[in-house]
Formats: sequence, C-alpha cells, structure tokens
Amino acid sequence: MSRIDYFTEANSVEAVNARMGEDTDPRLREVMASLVRYLHGFIKEVGLTQEEWEVAIDFLTRTGQLCDNERQEFILLSDTLGVSMLVDALAHRRPAGATENTVFGPFHVDGAPELPMGSCISLDGKGESCRYSGRVLDLEGRPIAGARIDVWSDNSDGFYDVQQPGRQPTWNNRGVFVTGPDGRYDFVGIKPVSYPIPDDGPVGNMLTRLGRHPWRPAHMHFLLTHPDYERIVTHLFVAGDDYLASDAVFGVKASLIVAYRRANQSDTEWEATADFVMIAQPPH
Repeated sequence: MSRIDYFTEANSVEAVNARMGEDTDPRLREVMASLVRYLHGFIKEVGLTQEEWEVAIDFLTRTGQLCDNERQEFILLSDTLGVSMLVDALAHRRPAGATENTVFGPFHVDGAPELPMGSCISLDGKGESCRYSGRVLDLEGRPIAGARIDVWSDNSDGFYDVQQPGRQPTWNNRGVFVTGPDGRYDFVGIKPVSYPIPDDGPVGNMLTRLGRHPWRPAHMHFLLTHPDYERIVTHLFVAGDDYLASDAVFGVKASLIVAYRRANQSDTEWEATADFVMIAQPPH
C-alpha cells in the first residue's frame, strides 16, 4: 500500500485528494481539491484546537437549523463574510457604462403583481412617498422595450412584508413593471430606510463578537430581465445614508448611490431618477 494512503499532518491534503475517484467530474475535482488545500492550510496556519473546531461545528449546525422557507441563515453568513459579493463580482464583469450588480438578498418573492407604469406599490400607505423613474437602455443608449423590472423594498419600519405576515399587506412595496418602446419606467414607492439584517441567530452573534453592526443602508431593489439581455440584480442606495461605508453585506457600489431629491410635484414627497444599462446576451 502506498504511503500516501496513511493520513499524516504533513500529507493531509494529498491523502484526502487522492481518494477522489478517476471518474469524478473534472470541475468538481478542481473545486474540491482546492477547497481541501485551502481548508487544511487554514487549520494548520491558525493551529485550530479541538475545542475551537467543536464551536465551529455547533455554529454551522445552528446556522442550518435556522433555515426555512422564510429565512436563510446561510445566505446571511455568505453575505456578511463578503462571499456573496465576491461570487457576484466574478460572475458579472461588465464593460464600462453597464449597470453594476449587487447582492440579491433573501427577501425577493416570485410572483409579484405586474402593474401599469405610474402605479403605487406602497399598500400600507406608510412612509415618505417617492417616485422612481428612468430608462432601461443598451450600451449604445438605445431604449429597450419589454424589459421586466421587478422591484421591492422594506417598509417605513425597516421590514419586508414577508417578515411581517399578517401585519403588512401581501405584496407591500413590491411590483413588476414592463417597459414600452421608450424604455421608460415610472412607479411610486417609499423612500426606503436603513434596517438591520436578522441578527438574533448565529450570524448576528458572530457580528457582535467581531465588533460589527448588522445594518444595511437604505435601498430599493431592482431585478431587470429581458430575453436578449443579461439579468441585472441591483439596488438604488440613498445618498447620505449613515451605513453606506459599512454595509453589513458589502453590497454598496459608488455607481449605485443615488440622490433622493425632494419632489417638485405634489403627489410624492421624494423622487429618485436612475437609468439602467443592460448588455446583450452572448450568442449561443
């Protein structure tokens, strides 16, 4: 039997990776071999103790136990460690001028109602009203018709409707709009407020132990899709928010910070204007 079959501290990486079968998918082999190499390197570098490893196992166990259809603690863990934003950055390297992506977040809900342009998505009537408007364009500045714009935000208390079932109306501060030939969108929501990510679980405890806060700066979510263009997942952040430089999930990008201005017209208190630039799907 080869000596590599016997696990030692010195050859731990080689011993584990050598056990993969010959028919293992090549990409899976690449990913797992690298994971083992870095994981073992981390454990050796910090000299992880048995007690510390047991704490880590307990942390991961409790993280999984909090996951259900309405809460995903592992997404929060990924977000707060910057992993979600890094994976997103690698997947969406866009040319200059195209709208930048940011984190999707755990509060999107499929099936929000499609509404006529100009509709109000604030169903509880609370908060400071804000008109959102702009255009959906391609890289050459031409309007895109048929772009589907899915939007959602927290309410004036900093909670999404799915966090307060029975207390907020279903689909509160959510809606879907489809652009016409001019590529324009227009709807009324509220000026969003800063809010903390759920911090009553193991991720919140981790942030506290690290001297970090759980707050996200105020933002409106946008999901833009079109059969001929790459999907955009992004936010419009409120300029001047106290948490822009310390977003708990690292989602802020300078190009996504927008001036929410006092409205000149009487039907809303605020207005936010932004264009979105989509890039064409690569040919198949």
